[in-house]
Amino acid sequence: MSNSILLKIENKVAHITLNRPEVFNSFNREMALSLQEILNQCESNSEVRAIVLTGNGKAFCAGQDLKEVTTPELNPGFKKILEEHYNPIIKQIREIRKPIIGAINGVAAGAGANIALACDIVVAHEKVSFIQAFSLIGLVPDSAGTYFLPRLIGFQKAQALAMLGDKVSAEEAERIGMIYKVIPIDQFQDEVHNLAEKLANMPTKALGMIKELFNASMTNSLDDQLDMESKYQIEAAQSEDYKEGVAAFIEKRKPNFQGR
Repeated sequence: MSNSILLKIENKVAHITLNRPEVFNSFNREMALSLQEILNQCESNSEVRAIVLTGNGKAFCAGQDLKEVTTPELNPGFKKILEEHYNPIIKQIREIRKPIIGAINGVAAGAGANIALACDIVVAHEKVSFIQAFSLIGLVPDSAGTYFLPRLIGFQKAQALAMLGDKVSAEEAERIGMIYKVIPIDQFQDEVHNLAEKLANMPTKALGMIKELFNASMTNSLDDQLDMESKYQIEAAQSEDYKEGVAAFIEKRKPNFQGR
């Protein structure tokens, strides 16, 4: 496993850290493939019930390592970068049936911004900024930026940000619905930890189904969505966690969910 991605698992939470701080955690091929491998491990590990994705150092992720694409002997080519690096990462983030927190600790630019926005719950500290930097070097947004951003903040605002490459502060990102919450920098680590542990102790199966329902809502008709909700609700009502949740409510105690 590459040291460009760090993994620590404790208290049912997998902490994944992008670890190339010297280049603001920008992605090269090794890092992208390593992240995919670690996400697969977290998905298959039944002890992991929530995931935190963050960065080491001053940045969350500056997107693609431009040195890689401008060095002939290193450059995989954009087709390979998209089809083998970023697209699989975005699909993994959305398809893993466990909650993923994007804990944005610094600038998130280009693909880094869009990987952040693909997470289930995105929090950032007050000094963070987001930027769709693609147009500034003659490229177009990738990593599902043109998919998630307009759905989060609206077509007009999203297109303007993609075209102009404006920097968006954490406070503005929260205000326009791009992220869930801004956290004071001195409270950031503690609040991320508390949020992750809260999710890890919730009914994991139900959270995974909620995630799938919201994914499907992007393209489903109302009738299709109602049918899917009915199917998943019937399945959720047969889970051990539902039985525990109801019993705890009746007995006026805190539930002990097992994620089953």
